[in-house]
Amino acid sequence: MPAKSTRDHYGSIAIIIHWLSALLIIVLLVSGFRAANTVDPTAKAQVLSVHAPLAILILLLTLTRIVWWWFADNKPDPIAGMPSWQGFSARVVHVLFYVVILGMAASGIGMFVLSGAADIVFGAADAQLPDFTKYKPRAPHGIGARAMVALLILHTAAALYHQFIKRDGLLGRMWFRKNRP
Repeated sequence: MPAKSTRDHYGSIAIIIHWLSALLIIVLLVSGFRAANTVDPTAKAQVLSVHAPLAILILLLTLTRIVWWWFADNKPDPIAGMPSWQGFSARVVHVLFYVVILGMAASGIGMFVLSGAADIVFGAADAQLPDFTKYKPRAPHGIGARAMVALLILHTAAALYHQFIKRDGLLGRMWFRKNRP
């Protein structure tokens, strides 16, 4: 499979970044909501010790994806016969994914820096985790998490609609295939 996208299929680099990002975002959402609802400080620190490095990884993957699209690759052409409003909606959802991911990374980093939690979570300091609700970046981080859940539901529903109702092969464009002659 070629690294770059063709007119009708995404390339292997875009596919790997897409599915790895999807998996990591789901893990981040689960761990983030779990941390937010965990009272025990030791358990919360353990969850955050997984959450924070994965968040940094998703930030790096997102930046890589943006650079990849701007400088190295082109997205496949729209599916033939797709209404223009669907193409526009897809572009808006993808841009919102980037905005929410970057905003959540900024607010997460802000919480860690302002609260001093990084040293506690990564074991450099032996102290109690702070109450994150006392820090301003906490509110946008929580809003971003809920927005991410909504975007994931919308994105998944659209993909399943195209796969099982429209049967137009849209989902297959974002999966691996053998090289064609």
